[in-house]
Amino acid sequence: MQSMEHVPRMVAEPATIDGGNPEAARWRERDLAVLWHPCTQMREHPHALPLVPIARGEGAWLVGHDGRRYLDAVGSWWTNLFGHAEPRIAAAIAKQAGTLEQVLLAGFGHEPAIELAEKLLAIAPKQAGREPPAKVFYADNGSAGVEVALKMAFHFFRNLGEERRSKFVALENGYHGETIGALSVGDIPLYRRTYAPLLAEALFAPSPDAYAARGGESAEQCAGRAADALAALFDRHPGEICALIVEPLVQCAGGMRMHHPAYLRRARQLCDANGAFLIADEIATGFGRTGTMFAFEQAGAMPDLMCVSKGLTGGFLPLAAVLATQQVYDAFLDDSRERAFLHSHSYTGNPLACAAALASLRIFESDGILERNRATAAKMARLADAFRGHPHVADVRQTGMIVAFELTRDGNRATPFPAEARVGLRAYRAALARGVVLRPLGDVLYWMPPYCIDDAQLALLAETTRAAIDEATACA
Repeated sequence: MQSMEHVPRMVAEPATIDGGNPEAARWRERDLAVLWHPCTQMREHPHALPLVPIARGEGAWLVGHDGRRYLDAVGSWWTNLFGHAEPRIAAAIAKQAGTLEQVLLAGFGHEPAIELAEKLLAIAPKQAGREPPAKVFYADNGSAGVEVALKMAFHFFRNLGEERRSKFVALENGYHGETIGALSVGDIPLYRRTYAPLLAEALFAPSPDAYAARGGESAEQCAGRAADALAALFDRHPGEICALIVEPLVQCAGGMRMHHPAYLRRARQLCDANGAFLIADEIATGFGRTGTMFAFEQAGAMPDLMCVSKGLTGGFLPLAAVLATQQVYDAFLDDSRERAFLHSHSYTGNPLACAAALASLRIFESDGILERNRATAAKMARLADAFRGHPHVADVRQTGMIVAFELTRDGNRATPFPAEARVGLRAYRAALARGVVLRPLGDVLYWMPPYCIDDAQLALLAETTRAAIDEATACA
């Protein structure tokens, strides 16, 4: 998902993070002989881009085949919540595997899918005066969940005879996945440029990104300005928009750009005023990352459709869910199969994945995770604050347990490092050599660690991040 390929390829010296360990070298040779890795220019392996042989995980650590340990500061693509090999989730999966591993969810049902849906609906964002979410539709991953939500919104208006409502609004710099529908509402050129001829047309509204605030403008004022532009876009397309999709509070793959919750409140009002649905993509921001269970809660509002995945199973198994209101559900009830929502995945509502998700939610309840996360976020804030004076850090921003560092030449927002410098990649390699995984987004480094990270590990993370930035920017 997130990439180090925002900038052109650069030939670099070999990366020997394992000191030439023979076992690791053999593993790497086998890997490159058969695997095509995601979000990777494979030509860069194993020289410019290290290929790290991982044997197991332990809490916040990944352990290589050569015995080296790596602090997983990015939560394994934002999926891992409580640490690797969390025994309670592993035990729940094992127990479920001995009973029922899979059954089609068309015409059949099972207890884990029902119980998980009940719990998700109970904890979902609510809003006074609005009917709470009422139904859950399962999918296999985040992109698939977004596809479900987009199709539901479009099909809803078709079923009501409002065929003019066929346009989607998304935010500039947004990301919602890499399947064709999800990619259509994304705005990161790296991902969509090649496939543009295949994509559905979407309308893109200015991002409320606080990094783009004008001189003297607060984050809330920046959000208000973006909301005004969204209102103008609705005005230009009366009766044509079926839904707005947003990543609440943090545009993650877009560089961890963050915005004020006031934008979400205005977006809710504008969607209501224009008869459009509001889709919340909580795939990366859900399950405690932002300081609340779901980011949308901080706006005091709720979406019509909400997509969740990634941390849903604590990082153990792929699973996504789309939470819908009763209004959406009712529009598909009819004697005609054409009006039914005929969308399916073979592993929809897989019992093993649902069991993992239920175990994850129980850990939230038993361990006071949200309170602990807020305390950890405060520690992360204190450590990150020391970077504000760094000569090549233009911005330090934080939402809950997500912290990002924007690297530019001399800390000037107007002078990014040249693409050929590969500053982000250099920082990644420097951190990896010191035993910390800091997978960058272009020249943005970020922390999104498992919730089990302790004080000593946080100190290591901060120390390594500074050393990596210093090394990466020294010759850029």
